[in-house]
Amino acid sequence: MSDTPSRTRLPRSFFDRPVLVVAPDLLGRTLVRDTAEGRIELRLTEVEAYAGAIDPGSHAFRGRTARNAVMFGPPGHAYVYFTYGMWHCLNLVCGPEGEASGVLLRAGEILAGAEQARTRRRSARNDRELAKGPARLATALDVALSLNGTDTCAGPNAPLTLLTGTPPAPEAISSGPRTGVGGEGAPHPWRFWITDDPTVSPYRPHTPRKRRLDSDRPSY
Repeated sequence: MSDTPSRTRLPRSFFDRPVLVVAPDLLGRTLVRDTAEGRIELRLTEVEAYAGAIDPGSHAFRGRTARNAVMFGPPGHAYVYFTYGMWHCLNLVCGPEGEASGVLLRAGEILAGAEQARTRRRSARNDRELAKGPARLATALDVALSLNGTDTCAGPNAPLTLLTGTPPAPEAISSGPRTGVGGEGAPHPWRFWITDDPTVSPYRPHTPRKRRLDSDRPSY
């Protein structure tokens, strides 16, 4: 891997900062995924921050569990979870070890390996949609639970690596509420994206599940 400035691997110190500092600073960075079929590179265009114990929207809000244990570990590791019984999502752990916080990688532009990504995302109408949303991003990059706990700072042989890339100017970054987060965490403007980038996913507010009342149940 080249040592030119844009191809420099992000060190652990990059992730060992507050989550609201790391999240917008990930925009424009290059995520490298090495698979048995070859390499895929993606420019990050949309992320969301989750602040652990102070954030009702975080998986770690109620403490450590077997599922979220990676979030309490060293910064720079990947936290992968399975949701809705069908999708994986990829996060990067940040902040000091023991304080669970992380950044959900929501969307990006495929820079290399698009042909490989297309075989996994056959429903995408064009390349802009290959990684337009967290589940689509994980699918395009062949991310599964086997990558949970991967150290992205481990070196050139790591299956996931973050490179410096080309971050946007601060004025080119937008922020707003996170997608699908309800309750007390709903108003936090902790979703960050590159303004007007076509690969950014559409915002969708949280939709509470309707509780089924006895009167709604069919009679027989």
